[in-house]
Amino acid sequence: MTRRNSIEMGTMPGTSRSSSQSARSVQKIGSMAKLPSFQSDQQLMLAPENELKRGLKARHLSMISIAGTIGTGLFLASGSSIAQAGPLGALIAYIMIGSMVFFMMTSLGEMATLIPTAGSFNTYAARFVDPALGFALGVNYFLNWAVTVAVEIAAAAMILQFWVSPSVLPSWVWSVLFLLFMVFVNFLSVRAYGEAEYWFSVIKVLTVIIFIIVGILVDAGVVGGDRIGFRNWTIPGAPVVDGFGGILGVFLVAGFSFQGTELIGIAAGESENPRKNVPKAIKQVFWRILLFYILSIFIIGLVIPYTDPNLLGSGNVDKSAIAVSPFTLVLQKAFKPASHIMNAVILITVLSAGNSGMYASTRTLFMLARDGKAPAIFGRVNSRGIPMESLAFTTLIAALSFGASLLGSGEVYNWLLNISSISGFIAWLGIAASHYRFRRAYVAQGGDVSRLPYKAAMFPFGPIYALILCTVVVCGQGYSEFTKPHPKAVNLIACYIGLPFFLAMFLGYKLYYKTKMVPLLECDFSVSNLEDGDIDEFHELYAPSKNQADEKDQ
Repeated sequence: MTRRNSIEMGTMPGTSRSSSQSARSVQKIGSMAKLPSFQSDQQLMLAPENELKRGLKARHLSMISIAGTIGTGLFLASGSSIAQAGPLGALIAYIMIGSMVFFMMTSLGEMATLIPTAGSFNTYAARFVDPALGFALGVNYFLNWAVTVAVEIAAAAMILQFWVSPSVLPSWVWSVLFLLFMVFVNFLSVRAYGEAEYWFSVIKVLTVIIFIIVGILVDAGVVGGDRIGFRNWTIPGAPVVDGFGGILGVFLVAGFSFQGTELIGIAAGESENPRKNVPKAIKQVFWRILLFYILSIFIIGLVIPYTDPNLLGSGNVDKSAIAVSPFTLVLQKAFKPASHIMNAVILITVLSAGNSGMYASTRTLFMLARDGKAPAIFGRVNSRGIPMESLAFTTLIAALSFGASLLGSGEVYNWLLNISSISGFIAWLGIAASHYRFRRAYVAQGGDVSRLPYKAAMFPFGPIYALILCTVVVCGQGYSEFTKPHPKAVNLIACYIGLPFFLAMFLGYKLYYKTKMVPLLECDFSVSNLEDGDIDEFHELYAPSKNQADEKDQ
């Protein structure tokens, strides 16, 4: 059975395992192990009208990588991080998490450049680790972003209360309008999504750059007349509050600030020239982490003392939080209407996050269906390359999640949030594990690492470091609750409920389909969604080792 037939019939993995293994069997030339011939690539190709469109330009991918995930985690929650760990403690936490994200992204970049697919790390996990892991990661990631859409449309309506009273127009009406906007953008084309994210990101980048410039001027005394310097690093308790415990407590907040960075891997499946554009976008992640996160935290810690009560009030998305956002507090020293400016920027931020959530969950469900891990109907696309059934189902889940927040005390909604809260961290764990196995399989099957179109930094240290630190963050979810004099069981369950949900998906699939870890020599490196010229280039990557083997035979 070919992959195309299996997709159309909606069969699950395992039904034709023996044939797929033989298609990927390792060829022997002399005494050297060679990579699979990849003769099945053309067989795997679907008709162009049944595939996603490569409509994301280089500038779209670059801007998404630079500012796509700058959001409320930075604009609002950064203040509470400094209040909890002090200026240096927060800076250390963000540097450690930022470095972990950087290594994780280079791992994703190496895989996404060689095998660009909208399934991203879900597909890589299924190919290089275990199909059950790919399924569990996909379901968790889909649910995470579908619920995130509901969170963002609720937050957007709350932000508008800064200007428009709920008595004029109920909040739920605004939320419905924002949901329709996100659906419309994703309905048009992938290029429309990319264009929206491009301009959203431009605004966020300009805001952060202006903030950094103003912050430096305020700290130097050019604006405000008070030269602060490092004064706030020398007040009692600073620069590190509560030692390593304070830093560990900020790990989680810092991690959430970087959530969504991995979206570049999904977007790679629809970029015009993934071989060229994905490495360029991945390289820009380092500068984004350094400039927009590390430098912003450093500036906030210089200008605002960690004891400022306003920092404790930041973190939530509401009118009062925006008024005391560290970005607002600093910008107000130069611009009187700073609160209005930041309110508009944060509104754009949540719309951007919701728009990206709609895109990510739609593509994740689409690729689960294409891989036979979800009903085949979700693997269809229209003439514009939009998976409409997946988009409709994602919209339905987001709408139901939002509706749950309006019913009763919102308990169902809160539990959905808790289940999806650590999905991003689990995804990062999956990326690190997949890349470690990817590189080992690549070498085991005769691949020449020097010929990879993009190589991850400091392998194997990078993925191992990301794996360890991400595990610490996942296990430390309940740190703040554990450190309370009387921790509550229900709060601890809420912190970790996402983990047993993930394990249930993984073990359920594994036991039902009796999957096993994919042997290194059977890992699938085939591509099915590239242009003919790109497939030729893909084959050319392996030509040197084949030529050398041929010369040996002669």
